[in-house]
Amino acid sequence: MNPSTTSIQADDPMVKVPIPEQVPAKEGMAELPNTRLGYWDTGGGGEPVMFLHPASGSALIWLYQQPVFANAGYRVIAYSRRNYYNSDSAPEDNPGTGSGDLQNLIKFLGLEKFHLVSSAAGGSVAADYALDHPEHLLSLTVSSNNLAATKGYIAEAAARIKLKEWDDLPRWFRELGPSYRAANPDGVAKWTELNHKSETGRGARQKLVNVVTPEKLETLQVRTLLMTGAADMFTPPSITRMIARHIPDNEVVIVPECGHSPYWEQPAFFNRTVLEFIGRAAK
Repeated sequence: MNPSTTSIQADDPMVKVPIPEQVPAKEGMAELPNTRLGYWDTGGGGEPVMFLHPASGSALIWLYQQPVFANAGYRVIAYSRRNYYNSDSAPEDNPGTGSGDLQNLIKFLGLEKFHLVSSAAGGSVAADYALDHPEHLLSLTVSSNNLAATKGYIAEAAARIKLKEWDDLPRWFRELGPSYRAANPDGVAKWTELNHKSETGRGARQKLVNVVTPEKLETLQVRTLLMTGAADMFTPPSITRMIARHIPDNEVVIVPECGHSPYWEQPAFFNRTVLEFIGRAAK
């Protein structure tokens, strides 16, 4: 439980990174026991990498990741959770759990083992899943999230830094760092467009299976990459390091000049870091 923290020179935020051409992918609707989830899948025989989106996104947002991971030899998959673009709403009387839906999706796709890469709220679902189904995971990447911690000193620290006016602030301000917003207005506009397409504003909030405490994190049996931006107002580096104290096998990476969305603000850095990590995890 003595992780090494890495802060590497990030890519220059003044250099605008064009969205790469996407590789062919099958788009489908997963008919699960109690819901339908929209997904895409590049297919192929490589190790599967599943992407779990933040609350501000959906399966639409991984434009910078899809071709890069596919061209690195992986089968790349992303889906929209309930209440998001192209997926069913979660009913009030039985909203289900995000991790339960993921397990059903895994069965639908016929996956045995896979790498799980998550951002922000997707990290809560990813951690919840990893605690219950470590046997299916080759590795776990959680960016910009406190791994669903709801009890204990980590959750208390996260609550202390949240303004009461927080939910009234625009998404782009909360989730994109100031360096990126200043240097890349076109990128902010595209991110906002995808956010508006992704959030449907309908459905009940899904529950977590586990009550996550620092002690619960110590039972995590999956090799884990923890990443956050130096300017992340949700999960600052201090909270990421608190989490790292309790995860038996982890690496920590702090992304300079980055807010809550490294996958979008620093995509080349994010992709390199995750690909190197999952490459090591597979050995």
